[in-house]
Amino acid sequence: MKKKSFFLSMVLLITLSMILAACGNKEDDKGKVDTDDKKPKFISILTGGTGGTYYPLGGSFAKIIGDATGIETNAETSGASAENMTTLKNGDAEVAFSQTDIASYAIEGKLMFEGKAVDNVKAIGTLYPETIQIVTTKKSGITSVEDLKGKKVSVGAPGSGTAPNAEQILEVHGMTFDDIEKQDLSFDESTQGIQDGTIDAAFVTAGTPTGAVEGLSATEDVVIIPIEQDKIDALIKKYPYYVKDEVLSGTYGLESVVTTVAVQAMLVVSSDLSESVVYDITKAIFENLDKVTHAKGKLIKVENALNGVGIDVHPGAQKYFDEKGVKAK
Repeated sequence: MKKKSFFLSMVLLITLSMILAACGNKEDDKGKVDTDDKKPKFISILTGGTGGTYYPLGGSFAKIIGDATGIETNAETSGASAENMTTLKNGDAEVAFSQTDIASYAIEGKLMFEGKAVDNVKAIGTLYPETIQIVTTKKSGITSVEDLKGKKVSVGAPGSGTAPNAEQILEVHGMTFDDIEKQDLSFDESTQGIQDGTIDAAFVTAGTPTGAVEGLSATEDVVIIPIEQDKIDALIKKYPYYVKDEVLSGTYGLESVVTTVAVQAMLVVSSDLSESVVYDITKAIFENLDKVTHAKGKLIKVENALNGVGIDVHPGAQKYFDEKGVKAK
């Protein structure tokens, strides 16, 4: 009888364990186990400086994600793209903005990421063009890229993606950082420096209109230095993640359209987040774009989210795009 009772007890214990396992785990359609305890209570979205576009957009995204998923979400200021990729690599945040070119450098271990490639970050999707704006004022007398020689020029905050853009644009004009008095300033610091006369010009890579440049235009006659078509062609040929872009007339009080180039803004995410969580984040953002208050929200479209991504897409985001029939063009 003792053996029989022991046998029955073991059968009941094993059966109970199987039931509990089945209740506690959920098989996704790819056979991977996704447990509820993987849903974080808090998510940080790394943005950029307060004078750029990432920060206000990140605030809108944080509220959208929090309302839709119940996960407390906060937008944090940062040094932008390159710093954001490193922070995600170190596991100190979950979601971040980045330029497409910088994300590619990080994954491939190139340029500022040489010897320290990032292998735990994947894409959610691209958002809108990141316009390279070479900002100065009428009183500076600067009207071309070549005029920057010998001038004090900001190339963005340390760790941002603006410096490589500046370096590559100078390169196709036969120049290097040695030809300018390079300053490493945030967008706010750059425009303040232009206003105070401590610097002459600044590279600003951000969606237009950019808050810091708008602020400058309130007190100064802003000039955006154009990039000529032959230089644009040379830049795109060597660095194909660039596209031709324009700063429209009326922006910052400009009297005419200014031709320039752009990379793209994208959202990236830690690959440690589960498929279901990233699916929910992706769905929340792309189905609530009407709640984005910044002007760039009008340019973000789900049908364009896989264009020019350049790195692997997180399975959770890919699942959402597959459901919507979105493919790279």
